[in-house]
Amino acid sequence: MLNMMDTSFDNCIKCTICTTRCPVAEANLDYPGPKQAGPDGERLRIKNPELYDEALKLCTNCKRCEVACPSGVQVGTVIQLAKARHGGFKKGPRELMLSHTDLMGSLSSTAAPIVNVITQLKPIKKLLDKTLGIDERLTLPKYSGQTFRSWFKKQEAEQARFERKISFFHGCFTNYNDTTVGRHLVQVLNAMNIGVSLLKKEKCCGVPLIANGFFDKARKNAELNMGQFADALDSSECVIATEPSCAMTLRDEYPEVLQVDNHLLRDQIFFASTFIARELSQGNVPKMKPLNLRVAYHSPCHLIKQGGVIHTLTLLNQIPGVEVIMLDQKCCGMSGTYGFKKENYQTSQIIGQGIFDQITELNVDYVVTDCESCKMQIEMNTDHQVLHPLTLMSQSLI
Repeated sequence: MLNMMDTSFDNCIKCTICTTRCPVAEANLDYPGPKQAGPDGERLRIKNPELYDEALKLCTNCKRCEVACPSGVQVGTVIQLAKARHGGFKKGPRELMLSHTDLMGSLSSTAAPIVNVITQLKPIKKLLDKTLGIDERLTLPKYSGQTFRSWFKKQEAEQARFERKISFFHGCFTNYNDTTVGRHLVQVLNAMNIGVSLLKKEKCCGVPLIANGFFDKARKNAELNMGQFADALDSSECVIATEPSCAMTLRDEYPEVLQVDNHLLRDQIFFASTFIARELSQGNVPKMKPLNLRVAYHSPCHLIKQGGVIHTLTLLNQIPGVEVIMLDQKCCGMSGTYGFKKENYQTSQIIGQGIFDQITELNVDYVVTDCESCKMQIEMNTDHQVLHPLTLMSQSLI
């Protein structure tokens, strides 16, 4: 039996604006576009499951179709669920490696120096390309020898002195790959007289698991995380995430894709810039010095979906001496694990080329973005260093 979520595609008025906003449809003629893959295709799939179109695997789930839709159709969700129902996900060793970030992180961080050297060797990259289909032209993310949770243990006593506290959902990348953004969040919030605490336990938000078809694992993670959130909110104001895809998944994908109820907690889950922008508007502004920098800001797709770009711009414009140039709101093409797959490499590069060219033409000190996936893609394809907005704010603190 169909529920209301399953029939949301009936609101589609066939205007095709979603297809005009789809980066994949523009870059790859094999993809028919979100209208045909989503609402149109769903009507056919309900009639006969054999009408499932393999082209659905080309969707990056960037959510730009949902932002564009005037009727509120959850086009990306329709496509993701169709892939799950009709065996549209290939779940091999590559997909397990790319999606089980907690497992890979815990194994790799303990031997980070060795892992980081090995994964950058050309013979190893070529081997991964030939055997697993992880494109050799890409640079795999490095691991940190110290996890963020280990670093934070030394900060707990200091954080306890603050009357106001938030709980930080650090995510896998901050914990295992690069602790920088997490450390800078703590510094910024402390400067605003707000303490930070961690959840007693957290699992991957589920973004890479959903993207690679491991829905059962993603659902288990979601249930654990929601239980941890409920406990944490007894002693903290809210839960904050610094990764746009994490925040979107915790708030929106849990009920819409995984059918994990979060309605009692959703309004207390914030993207970091959203929370900080609200504090700034209420007069909680830390002391900052001018940085005298010219930066280009790239808007991540999943932050656009949440309507959070304006909050990051509020944060950046509050930093003295920072000139912000807004890049065109185009997708970078990486889309999490999507761009690492050999069969998607060309599409990923074509999608991102407009952003790469624009950055190359600009005379800026840094590129700024909220998303680690976007950061990797831009740094691999331009000569510019990419910083998180919280890193700039941290640098300006007096």
